[in-house]
Order: sequence, then C-alpha cells, then structure tokens
Amino acid sequence: MLTTLSVQLLFLFNPVNSVLQQLYCTIADSCNCDFKPNIKDLEWDLYRNLYGQHLVQDIVSEEVARFLQNKNPDRPLVLSFNGPSGTGKTLVSSMLGNHLYGSAMSSPYVHQFVPTLHFPLPDRVKQYREDLKSWVQGNLTECARSVFFFDEMEKMPPGVVDVLEPFLGPSHVVFRTNYRKAIYVFIGTTGEEVITRVALENRQAGRDREEIKLHDLQEALTQTVHNSSTSGFFNSSIIQQRLITRFVPFLPLSRHHVERCVRSQLCSQGLCSRDDIVEAVGGAMTYTPFQGHYFSSTGCKAVTAKINLFL
Repeated sequence: MLTTLSVQLLFLFNPVNSVLQQLYCTIADSCNCDFKPNIKDLEWDLYRNLYGQHLVQDIVSEEVARFLQNKNPDRPLVLSFNGPSGTGKTLVSSMLGNHLYGSAMSSPYVHQFVPTLHFPLPDRVKQYREDLKSWVQGNLTECARSVFFFDEMEKMPPGVVDVLEPFLGPSHVVFRTNYRKAIYVFIGTTGEEVITRVALENRQAGRDREEIKLHDLQEALTQTVHNSSTSGFFNSSIIQQRLITRFVPFLPLSRHHVERCVRSQLCSQGLCSRDDIVEAVGGAMTYTPFQGHYFSSTGCKAVTAKINLFL
C-alpha cells in the first residue's frame, strides 16, 4: 500500500513522471486507463439484447467475471468468437468494450485490428508481425488492462498473430509490461460449417436449441480453426499451445430470433406496435437449408435494410 502511494505521489512531484507512470502501470490493476468494469451490466446486456446465443451468454459472462475477479491472473483472457455472419459477434464485442470502459470502441485502451485495413498483403507477414508486436507491447505499457479485438480472422494472413504467443501464455516475461491483465478477442466465421451442422442435427432430432452444449462443439471447432487454410490461425502455435481460453460458438439464427432483432430495432424508433413490419421482414429473409428453412443465411445482418424497405 505504502509503495503504491509513494509511486502515485512521485507522479505529482517528480519531473520524470512519465517513466514512473509506466513502471506503475506494470504493477497496478488499472493505472489511469479509466478501466470501469461492470460485470452485472454486461450480464444483463447479454441476456437481454443478444438473441439465440445461450452458449455465448454463459461463456462470455462467466469467463470475464472469473478473469476480473482474479487480482493476479497468470495469463490474459483470450476468447475466439466463431460463427456465421449476423449472429452477434460484433454486438458482443461492443458490449465488452462498453461494460469494461464505458465507451465501447472509442476508448483509447480498446484496440481493433482489421486484416483488410492493417494487414492487407499476404507477402508482408514478416513486417506485419513486427508492427503488431510493437503495437501490442506499446499499448500494454500504457495500460495493463488494454483490450484487443482482431476482426475478420478468416481474412488474416496466417502467421501474423503467432507473434502474440509470448503475450498469451503464463511462462513468458515481457519486459516492463504487465501483459497478464489484458483481454484478446479474435472474431471470425471460420468453423461456421461445424457450428451450423451441430445446430441442424439438433433441430432435426427435435431437441431444444438450449440442449446444445459447449462440449458438442469445442474440439471440432478448435481443429477446424487450426486446420483451415482460410483461417488466421492456420497451423498456429497459439492453437497448438492451447492459449485460447475459450472458443465461443455463435449459433445460426432462426426466424424467431430474426424477428426479435426486428422488434428491438423498431422499438428503438418508437415503433414497437408494428407487428406487420416484424412479420414482413421475417418473411423476406432467406433461410437454409432448402429442406426445412431453419436458419437465416445472414442472421440479423440485413434487418436494418429490410426494415427501411417496408416502412
């Protein structure tokens, strides 16, 4: 306690406070990063505004709570969001940013990487690895509680994210960087075939959607992400070393879930009573497979455009 207080006072009275601040960031919980986690609100948001994703709701709320309750974690929290488009991966990412920092993606301590923007050329993997390592280490030095999102992992050149391996495991030391309190989220569609197949088999067997368990998907999803040549984790040492805390499968959405998305957006516009729009948009979506029409092919992704079409 006295040591922490002494460091804080030195910030105020010592001209070399920037160096001391970096040192303090390596030993403090949040430094001055404006880290304001609200786990109860995150859980409430997940269960109230995310539709058809019981596995996501349970895994994300439990893993984030467990990680933040540990004042001295031995490794960062690493999640991989996998599933079809329009199923809520971006929404949950925004929820995480919002309930950890109160400002979603606009916080200077929440960082988003998009392959087509940051790593567009597959023949520049070596340079991208150097850049990524520098960016991550620099941001962790500024704030131990940094959050990193890697979007569209199916478009990430294989080998780029492997440079993060020293930051993700328990046995490596990164000089002057408290890397164990960070959160990494990898987002992509790789594995959607595995997830959809399990959901379809479950539906055809007449079982409730909520009967699908994580163990039904975890190993097959892990292998698919590792073995797919279109995955940013293709033959990745991060997968081989089992440095992903949890793979989080997003299930395909049925018409019922799509209509809940429609209703939610209409209510945000003060149009909750427009049952005709809910029915029209739900009926205008494309569903798969051909025999059964169980799942929306675009999830809730096209809902906004369809609502505007029918209003």
